[in-house]
Amino acid sequence: MVMGVYSKRVIRYCNYSRNIGSLPEHARDVVTCVAGEEACCDVMRLQVSIRHGMVDEVRFQMYDCGSASCESSLVARWIEGRPLEEALAVRNSAIAHELGLPPVKIHCSRLASEALRAAVADYRSKNAQQCGG
Repeated sequence: MVMGVYSKRVIRYCNYSRNIGSLPEHARDVVTCVAGEEACCDVMRLQVSIRHGMVDEVRFQMYDCGSASCESSLVARWIEGRPLEEALAVRNSAIAHELGLPPVKIHCSRLASEALRAAVADYRSKNAQQCGG
């Protein structure tokens, strides 16, 4: 990562990334989503454990994009322990603003929010099927 292009906050999140890894895929409360585009090498695998309408745990894996990994780490910190609706309120503009992203990397801030929305939609779909809805 080129130091002069990125803010100190991005560097800090990259150096102290948390939530990297995976959760048990077959656990009932874990949903997995992949977001991004392989063509531009920005792909994120997001796993969210949702219990009683709350984001319990978040894990992610990034493929080929350092700044997106920093953004994912930030989002994971923001949403763990929050109700689903609060987690869904996270917008890529807030991520970009918090990290002071350079304009060329703004598109990376969309990965985490897109993956989160897809994971929650998958959770809700599965939960509706289990409840007969």
